[in-house]
Amino acid sequence: MILGITPARGGSKGISRKNIKKIAGKPLIAWTIESAKESKLLDRFLVSTEDKEISEISKKYGAEVISRPAELATDQATTLSVLKDVLSKTEADIVVLLQCTSPVREKGLVDKCINKFLDSEADSLATGFMCNLYEWGKYNERRQEMAGWFHDDGNIIILKAGLIKKANLLNEIWGEKREKVEISREHNFEIDGKFDFWLNEQILLKRKSDN
Repeated sequence: MILGITPARGGSKGISRKNIKKIAGKPLIAWTIESAKESKLLDRFLVSTEDKEISEISKKYGAEVISRPAELATDQATTLSVLKDVLSKTEADIVVLLQCTSPVREKGLVDKCINKFLDSEADSLATGFMCNLYEWGKYNERRQEMAGWFHDDGNIIILKAGLIKKANLLNEIWGEKREKVEISREHNFEIDGKFDFWLNEQILLKRKSDN
């Protein structure tokens, strides 16, 4: 089974009630739910939350909701612990992590990533972009000559469920064979603070006006 999971807790320090704050006309989480529902390869999609309002809004947009324990909804709770909790309650072979803090996704992107994961027989896959940023004073080449490195943007992450179940630390979930999908820069801006929220809204509004 290929299981999509969106973690969405009620608390947020940077932006109050971030996951359900309106952005480009609808709650933030709705953009990710719609991307998940568009997928033809996800067998099941769940929103994990402890929050009643998030649960109601998620159901309104067509998502199935799984209850999360309050102790896994704190600032100290990890994504790994949330994924483990979901997998303790439902079976899956592959987990597709869709974070609602990345609302910009092209149609078909979820299935494109799943297909590459399956075709490559990978242990994990992440979307992102090639980054050539280095700490000031630590590089000697011109920027154009830097090879760069792949930065995962958190938009889509795919993992083998077995690795999640066995892992005690985050770096244990990636496995040996890791694949990547480079996506355009407008997809790469994860929402953490108010500027990120504003930027993502401008991208979403522009995409709506272009269609």
